[in-house]
Amino acid sequence: MTKRLPLVIVLILFLTTLAYAQEATPSPSPAPKPAMTRAQSQRAIIATEKKLWEAWKNKDAKTFKANLSADTVQIGESGVGTKTQIVEAMGNSDCEVKSYSLSDIKVTFFNNSTALITYKGTQDATCNGQAVPAAVWSSSLYVMRGGKWLAATHQETPAK
Repeated sequence: MTKRLPLVIVLILFLTTLAYAQEATPSPSPAPKPAMTRAQSQRAIIATEKKLWEAWKNKDAKTFKANLSADTVQIGESGVGTKTQIVEAMGNSDCEVKSYSLSDIKVTFFNNSTALITYKGTQDATCNGQAVPAAVWSSSLYVMRGGKWLAATHQETPAK
């Protein structure tokens, strides 16, 4: 028995070393948040576009700042505007919007993170004392960034 004791001790040490050398099984990471369905994305994009029109009516620059992508581009009569210019213009707007409505809304997805919303906007508004076109065909390109749909570009064409 005494001859086997050193062998047993060496065997125990060897097995103990193997046991500690084993990698712990990693705990499963939390499941990623499920992506929005197309229907959810469509509702979010339409709601955001309506929110931006309401912000224009209320001269609410904060809503524009929160819902435009950092690299947004707006195309209008005055040319091309950046996010900074758009937010500043909304805060200093001399537009008076009595009413507006959006119709013929369609959202087209190019992939899971890019979509185009098109619609007809009718409005009773003046800017710089001049009446704005009563009806416009509009389009806005939306991009998914940080789990949120943001407006990346907007354009309007007077409707006939």
